[in-house]
Amino acid sequence: MVCYAIPAVAAVVHYATRKNILSWKTSVHHLWLGLLLLGGAVFGIVDHLWNGELFLIGENIVSDLLLGVAITVSILVIWAIIVTLDKKTDKSALKTT
Repeated sequence: MVCYAIPAVAAVVHYATRKNILSWKTSVHHLWLGLLLLGGAVFGIVDHLWNGELFLIGENIVSDLLLGVAITVSILVIWAIIVTLDKKTDKSALKTT
């Protein structure tokens, strides 16, 4: 029931790292990643708050944390697809002009 912790920690770590790396600070792609991770964390927190389980720890914490890892990996895969599509459309836009 703490599956939201992994995307939340990933969002905080990414935010802190992004503030310290100049190329990430100005990158729209890293802005998108931060927003996606934050969205995943907020969704999990709201869902657990809604169901009254925000601070409950399930019987199998490893399973809960693995679910958080799966959510975070899914966010990263979606982000990678979005970045790839964005770069592809940028190249095609440059060729037509």
